[in-house]
Order: sequence, then C-alpha cells, then structure tokens
Amino acid sequence: MNICVGSLMKALIFDLDGTLVDTVYGHALSWQRALAEVGIHTDTARLHRRIGMAGELLMEESAREVGKQLSKAKMKAADKRHAELFARLVPQPRPLCGAVLMLQQLRKSRIAHGIATSGKRESIQPAIAALRLSDSAIIVDGSSGKQAKPAPDLFIQCQERLGASEKDCFVVGDATWDILAARRASILAIGLLSGGYGEDELYRAGAFRVYRDPAALFQSISQLGIPL
Repeated sequence: MNICVGSLMKALIFDLDGTLVDTVYGHALSWQRALAEVGIHTDTARLHRRIGMAGELLMEESAREVGKQLSKAKMKAADKRHAELFARLVPQPRPLCGAVLMLQQLRKSRIAHGIATSGKRESIQPAIAALRLSDSAIIVDGSSGKQAKPAPDLFIQCQERLGASEKDCFVVGDATWDILAARRASILAIGLLSGGYGEDELYRAGAFRVYRDPAALFQSISQLGIPL
C-alpha cells in the first residue's frame, strides 16, 4: 500500500477501549467472571488479548481453548452478564492521557474524525460522555449489524460516513485486532500502547507507527500530515 505521509490526511478513525478510554482491563475482568458463570474458566491475560474483537468471537475462542462449546443461549447470557459487570466495575470510564484535548482540537481544526468500536451503543455511552464529544460526533458501534473486528466492516462504515477514501484515512487503535481490521479495509493503522499490547506486537500486526498514548500521538500528529 503506497501512501505518502506528507500529503494531507483527511480523516482519523479511532477505536474506543484502550485507545481513547482506559477500559481494557475492566472488560477483561468482566468477561472472565461472565464466562465463568456459564462454565468457561480462563485467565484474564488470555482475555486481555481478545478485547477489541467481536464478543461472539471472544466467547467462541475462549470456549474452544478449554475444549468446550457454548450454546447460543449461554453466549447471549454471558454477553448480557459481561455488560452488567462492566457497568458496575467501570461506571465512569477514564479518558486516556491527551484523548479529550486531541478530540477537541481535531473538532476545532475541522479534521474529519470518528469512532468505530465493537462495543454496543448502550454500553459505550459512559465512555462517550467522558470524552465530551459533540452531538454531531460520528460513532459506529457494534449495534450497527456489521461484523465486528477483526472484520473491517466497522472501519469501512466509519470511513464512508466521514466521506473520505481509504487512502485519506488513518485508523488509530491499541490492539492487534484494530490493526488487522484496518489492513483488511486498506487503511493505514496507527498503534497505541495504552491498551497493554507491546510495541513489537503492534508493528508485527502491521502498524505504520506506534505511540505511547493519545497524548504522544497528538504531539506528533503533524508528522502524519495532519496540521492542527
């Protein structure tokens, strides 16, 4: 994929959990307990590496790993229970360092941007509120009916709603699932370390650049051809 970094990038597409808000480990702990209640016992470290992918896929892989299968009814129950536990564990998600300022500056500079997340609309509302987004913010979530990550559908839908071509976008995410989904959408991916993945993991997955957190990305954003 030949992309000139010096040219003006017209749009940024952000993942949510671990990229803009500090919620990854809350999700891992909530999934661990929810899965245990339907008979699937797994480590939080393994679940951490699955946060960001579609919930159904996360449950299927967790069950397969311990030699079991989950019925549709049990998957539905675990998914609902995860949402309940997460809301209780992380009632007020904390924006990651620099996230709110960066989003405000993007809006002020009229740089097209949006959020694409596997989370369902009801469960992400506290995070959206914490980021102080405007009512006109473009948000594509797992309630859209599209396939969640690592499928590219959410990023493609967000890109289309932003009115930009894939060559004029960056995807910003913290997990290898974000990077893989971006590559499948033919969009250049930026990795952040704020979700717990290592720099080498993100580069191996195909990230073009990797930064510590939103604040570090914001400080270097002009290097990506985005003038603020």
